[in-house]
Amino acid sequence: MIKIAVCDDDEMNLRETLALLEQYKRLPIATDAYTSGEALLAAGKKYDILLLDIDMEGLDGIQTARCIREADKEVKLIYVTNYSDYTIFAFGVHAFAYLLKPLKAQELYAQLDEACAYGLSGPEPELEFVTKEGIFRTTPSRILYFEYLSRQVVLHTLEGAWHLRRQITELAREMESYGFAMPHKSFVVNLYSVQRIYGYEITLTDGSTIPLSQKKSAEFRRALNEYLAGERGRGVWRS
Repeated sequence: MIKIAVCDDDEMNLRETLALLEQYKRLPIATDAYTSGEALLAAGKKYDILLLDIDMEGLDGIQTARCIREADKEVKLIYVTNYSDYTIFAFGVHAFAYLLKPLKAQELYAQLDEACAYGLSGPEPELEFVTKEGIFRTTPSRILYFEYLSRQVVLHTLEGAWHLRRQITELAREMESYGFAMPHKSFVVNLYSVQRIYGYEITLTDGSTIPLSQKKSAEFRRALNEYLAGERGRGVWRS
């Protein structure tokens, strides 16, 4: 049984979403409905999937998701929004997907299918890098970014930094299938780690800031928007 919560302060939208979920027949589901982020948090229940409206009175969807992520790293967040530019919502809460209002049955069911499939998928693959410090193994989601500095590439991860004698463009090609993109000729960034873009500066979830070159801005924003919209490559794992 897949446990799904729907949170939307517009009761008409809430009823329409619940009606669509009742018609989803691929897997058995149990649904709960909430009209505010506060009510969802107060319930204290654990769900497999959350369909979360972004624009709500009181706690909005972003604030609600941040609170949920403190206690639950596994629930799959599917945002529902009126905005088609998803880059403005890259706030480090690791949403699984974004759906445009009004919800369409085919799009909703496709995301539910994918969310369930990801939940049944195998573990994240381990990558191996030959560094000056020795052999280093990690998973894609643990990597923040690569930086070309002083004729070498610095691999920045959640655990620390390692130094590689590699070409930054070569690494960019290799890491593209894992959800990485180049915002600048000297950087390759994990799109999973992008918290926000302000002007020509990218902030990552660890607080690091990366320059976004004017030349690569449109291409990088497009890659991030596609990533956030759910058009993920073969090597992207979300939790």
